[in-house]
Amino acid sequence: MIDEIMKRLYRIVVPLPNSPLKDLNSYVIKGEDRNLIIDTGFNRSVCYEAMQQGVAQLGLDLNKTDFMLTHMHADHTGLVSRLASETSRIFFSRIDSRVFDDDKSWQPLVDFAEINGFPSDELQKALDSHPGFKYSPKKKPRFTLIDDGDVIECGGYRLQCIATPGHTQGHICLYEKDKKIFFSGDHVLFDITPHIESWAYTTNSLADYVASLDKVYNLPVDLVLPGHRNFFKDLKSRIDALKAHHHERADEVMNVLGSVSLNAYEIAAGMTWDIDCETWADFPIAQKWFATGEAIAHLRYLEGEGRISRNAGQKIVTFQAVHN
Repeated sequence: MIDEIMKRLYRIVVPLPNSPLKDLNSYVIKGEDRNLIIDTGFNRSVCYEAMQQGVAQLGLDLNKTDFMLTHMHADHTGLVSRLASETSRIFFSRIDSRVFDDDKSWQPLVDFAEINGFPSDELQKALDSHPGFKYSPKKKPRFTLIDDGDVIECGGYRLQCIATPGHTQGHICLYEKDKKIFFSGDHVLFDITPHIESWAYTTNSLADYVASLDKVYNLPVDLVLPGHRNFFKDLKSRIDALKAHHHERADEVMNVLGSVSLNAYEIAAGMTWDIDCETWADFPIAQKWFATGEAIAHLRYLEGEGRISRNAGQKIVTFQAVHN
């Protein structure tokens, strides 16, 4: 499905089967000499067919088309190697590009999940079902690396790159100052809450995310174009709601902890989740993985706030509340 948003700006809706995200919004700017596609969908046939149809309906020449990827997740990067031509530039965060380095492995994430209580006998199944493992580009794209403050121009649009770490460490939003358009990627979504996870104690993803929300709060914006679901206009109100949500989730973690010591997997099992399952045991393995990552992000945030302590002096790391 294609929507015309304004002159030279379009959306291709790319289905994401079996994902709670439902669809990806791939944005297209048609220029006189070159075009720009923002995000691509999973590297799987149903997404590729949707993108091919959209490209054909818009009359795009992929030899004259560049790409911008808002962040490293496979639902945004997956198809870029199949769509890009030899003449395409692929604009991508310098920070997130490291995930495509030849020496990168999933093993550190698996090891980290295990010390946080994820059952060892379920780890391989969790990895095999992870969309990033299944649907990422099969060959490393050739990137044009971008940083905070860089500008991408196409079709009369002047897009300022704004680094917004949190959802990923290298997440980048795009801001068109004159037209007051904000391409928010997965930094700010309207119908659903962006997933914030952490798979290293050295990273405080949630604190980074809140700081990134504050960073874009006062931008003059008339239209927000997110990576998923519906467009919206009131950026400030949505940011206020997202910050309130994460404060509530942090309080929920404190309630789950109570006066006992628990690991992240156990804490995730005690939290509430918007998923149609009666018990934690019924959760799909991939959703247990994401839930545990989100629990760790909130635990790391609470640790930074001095509200909990981490006991790393044992095989499985546990957390407990700090009572003043």
